[in-house]
Amino acid sequence: MPLILAINPGSTSTKIGLFDGEECLVKETLRHSLKETEPHLPREEQAAFRRAALLGFLHEQAIEPASLSALVARGGLLKPLASGTYLVSDALCKDLLEAKYGWHASNLGSVIALPMGLELGIPVFTVDPVTVDEFEPQARYSGLQGVSRLSMSHALNMKAMARRAAEKAGSSYDEMNMVVAHLGSGISVSAHRKGRMIDVNNANEEGPFSLERSGTLPALALIRLCFSNRYSMEEVARLVTSQAGIYSYLGTKDFTAVENRVSTGDSEAAEVVNAMAYQVAKEIGAMAAVLEGRVDRVVLTGGMANAASLVKIITKRVSFIAPVEVLPGEEELEALAAGALRVLRGDEEALAYSD
Repeated sequence: MPLILAINPGSTSTKIGLFDGEECLVKETLRHSLKETEPHLPREEQAAFRRAALLGFLHEQAIEPASLSALVARGGLLKPLASGTYLVSDALCKDLLEAKYGWHASNLGSVIALPMGLELGIPVFTVDPVTVDEFEPQARYSGLQGVSRLSMSHALNMKAMARRAAEKAGSSYDEMNMVVAHLGSGISVSAHRKGRMIDVNNANEEGPFSLERSGTLPALALIRLCFSNRYSMEEVARLVTSQAGIYSYLGTKDFTAVENRVSTGDSEAAEVVNAMAYQVAKEIGAMAAVLEGRVDRVVLTGGMANAASLVKIITKRVSFIAPVEVLPGEEELEALAAGALRVLRGDEEALAYSD
């Protein structure tokens, strides 16, 4: 079986997984020092630090790099792309390093992997980056000329969980219609029709509020806030993407702590959780309408899908639409390895990224 190394960089760590075909042999989170992740450090140097840490881990585990069949890295912010597994190229890494479409730590994944792949003479892939775009024309309309809705989501995990839900149903992803909700620090709710994600809320800008993001806000109230002279543009952006949602109401981003408050009779915490579940259910209903009511499964995934109480509230509101499949967690390393494996087995063709 092909030996695949999956790489998923975060802001201060890099998650790696070694897979023998579909079997995970080793999974580890490499922690990085503040010096190695300093934002002002050139991005190539940040990638070099992480690459050295990765190679050091392989050496400690007596894993010979030459034994690898492929490398696969989580996709960062790229141009709008069709879903699939892409060969990492110089053009792709250039767009990531220059943050042509925005910056996130995951931009470093392919930059870490490509020099290793070239040295070893093996392919380097990325799978279903956050900018997967399979929108139909009407989904792009925002309601204001010159402002378009963007497809940006937890595509990697949602596509992987949709495939798993289809397999559990004895079918295939290409044959089913599904609404998939990723419940994490941001919440993405997406409509999947016969293997294509035809609509999704951009979790940074719209949809349900989450642990730290505001979701859709009343437009005029937001405008008044922006012109209140209380915040800079950067501060407003940070406010709605990392200081909003449950954090703004309850002062924590730890959903386990929120659950504990609810279980001990905290009525304020219970009301906030119910409001978030209400908004998630409402967005699932909207995506069911996108699919004209023909929905085979509603899939709940992401970290907060581990919370049975939250899942119960959402399920009660949406189970009339279709059977609800709960697949908790974020198995991004597994999803990356599976995408690379589909290409190595010849089930899919690797896609090319052009500048």
